[in-house]
Amino acid sequence: MRIILIFLFFGLSLSQLYAQVPAETKTDTNTYVITKSNGTEYIGKVISDDGREVLITTATLGKIYIPKSDIKSIVKVTDNKSIVRGEYYSAGPFTTRHAFTTNALPISKGENYALINLYGPEVHFAVTDHLNIGIMSTWSASPLVLALKYTIPTNNEKLNFSLGTLLGTSGYFNSFRGFGGLHFANVTYGDRKNNVTFSAGYGYTSSFGSKELITPGTYTSTNGSFNYSFGNYSPGVSKGPIISIAAIAKVGVKASFVFDSMFGAFSRSATRNDIGTTNTIVEATPPDYNNGLYQQTVGISKVNSSKLFALFLMPGMRFQTKENRAFQVSLAGVTVFGQEIENIFGLNSISFPLPLFSWFFKF
Repeated sequence: MRIILIFLFFGLSLSQLYAQVPAETKTDTNTYVITKSNGTEYIGKVISDDGREVLITTATLGKIYIPKSDIKSIVKVTDNKSIVRGEYYSAGPFTTRHAFTTNALPISKGENYALINLYGPEVHFAVTDHLNIGIMSTWSASPLVLALKYTIPTNNEKLNFSLGTLLGTSGYFNSFRGFGGLHFANVTYGDRKNNVTFSAGYGYTSSFGSKELITPGTYTSTNGSFNYSFGNYSPGVSKGPIISIAAIAKVGVKASFVFDSMFGAFSRSATRNDIGTTNTIVEATPPDYNNGLYQQTVGISKVNSSKLFALFLMPGMRFQTKENRAFQVSLAGVTVFGQEIENIFGLNSISFPLPLFSWFFKF
């Protein structure tokens, strides 16, 4: 009996001893970016998470406890090259933009951005992970352009499609009578750091600040002086297809090569009322030679058609100095040719540089 009791006591002691040895746990070797609600970021490895606070170890500050109520996001770093001098550089919303055009990659929800050019500002928002909305303008707040883009992903994460549109008004210039639009489709192959995009669309615009001419009708003259009523001039709409090839290639930790291009072929038909050699002057009945009463009929319309071609080539460099901002310079060249250029300038074509300086801000 004593022997049995001894073995029972020994067995219980062993079970308690083994119970005190912690079970083997897997160590998380991943690196994370922990962003607090106030915007502060920490880069390190997660040691523990008890539901109330997270314990992380960083290379610069050592171990830090962060209350989970203060944490906005925890993102796993998939590419250690995104960490530069202790700062994390995500792909971010800037990778969706070239110089003028965009690619088929979406702005992720929560990664809105503003773009400031020398000619004016832009703001672009992510309504969902696929739908983006933006406003573009000049420093004079006219014209105004609404930008919409919807991204269509595929099973191949490197292949994306998108549909987009730009709808513009001249604003208070020309009393809101000018308008324009561009409806396009994109296909992008590649990731956010290296990709190429082909775009095709159809654009149109009215003449901003077109001159009004005489309204067709019959006018009475006294002593040869006609009082014409002005208005109802149709300047026509310039319209035509536009294609683009663009690309982004990362060439350094903080630098990317950005190429953009556009080629458009536009046609325009303008209707105007002519009173030149086709004037009809009718003597009043009964004749009133003392007052010189005459009538003149204006009603001859002419349609002028013209062609215009434009080519934009825009290579540039983008420097992302911080995770939430970047600077871009593009040394663009523009060539315009066609019948309208010949009519106005008497030249076959006109070429001129168009340097662009842009500042990106993520918010």
